[in-house]
Amino acid sequence: MKNVILNNGVEMPILGFGVFQIPDEETQAAVEAALAAGYRHLDTAASYGNEAAVGAAIKASGIAREELFITTKLWIQHAPTGSVYDDSRRAFQNSLTRLGLDYLDLYLIHQPLGDYYSEWRAMQDLYKEGLTRAIGVSNFHQDRLVDLIHHNEIVPAVNQIETHPFHQRAADQELMREHGVQIESWGPFAEGKNNLFTDPVLSAIADAHGKSVAQVVLRWLIQRDIVVIPKSVRPERMAQNFDVFGFTLTEEQMNQITVLDTDASLFFDHRDPAMVSWLGARRYS
Repeated sequence: MKNVILNNGVEMPILGFGVFQIPDEETQAAVEAALAAGYRHLDTAASYGNEAAVGAAIKASGIAREELFITTKLWIQHAPTGSVYDDSRRAFQNSLTRLGLDYLDLYLIHQPLGDYYSEWRAMQDLYKEGLTRAIGVSNFHQDRLVDLIHHNEIVPAVNQIETHPFHQRAADQELMREHGVQIESWGPFAEGKNNLFTDPVLSAIADAHGKSVAQVVLRWLIQRDIVVIPKSVRPERMAQNFDVFGFTLTEEQMNQITVLDTDASLFFDHRDPAMVSWLGARRYS
């Protein structure tokens, strides 16, 4: 497994297993299968509602804690239930309890909404106290990321954003590189949108290597030094997605994929007022 080195020296596996949209009742079995397939990097979130199932799978696996890299995410905290700082620390402890862990490897602000400055200051203190090995953000556009960096002590180690062949985020990645922030992809397969799995460019490259389109997409991201967390509930797909280190895309093939970029989200825009209102109204205990 290839690792990336975060800005604080922590090593993070470049390939992990995500559990977004896996129903809670199916999550434990899926994570157990992923761990059996070789995954050691797991990504969940409080808002997914399956942290406890992830924790149960970790416990059942018997794998030593230090061999695993576990990420979860902080949902938008809301005053006046108390201070956002205190609520953020409480939310962290609730996630840790559900996961059955003593510490996290990476804790992310899930959305760039609400008083995320207070959230970040709480996370900085959690990091200083050794309760998480790294802290970062998710879904932050370039302007909000730079503003957060300039007005706080600790630079986020990671920014997890929508990244796939149709929304490649090259400019975002370059800015993150300048500031020492690791880019991480969510939605690497675009949930099959734009007929990704039958796209002629990706299919031709897959045929040339005797691989699947999914494997080509993961290999493309990895060669761009982008951390990626594909999801599946099928063990054979998990194994296939894990088997992406035995081939290399040529420069020409990398360039062929570049032309697929539409430079637009296929899901939602965090700058859309309606989306901001919808996300901000969601509550998770």
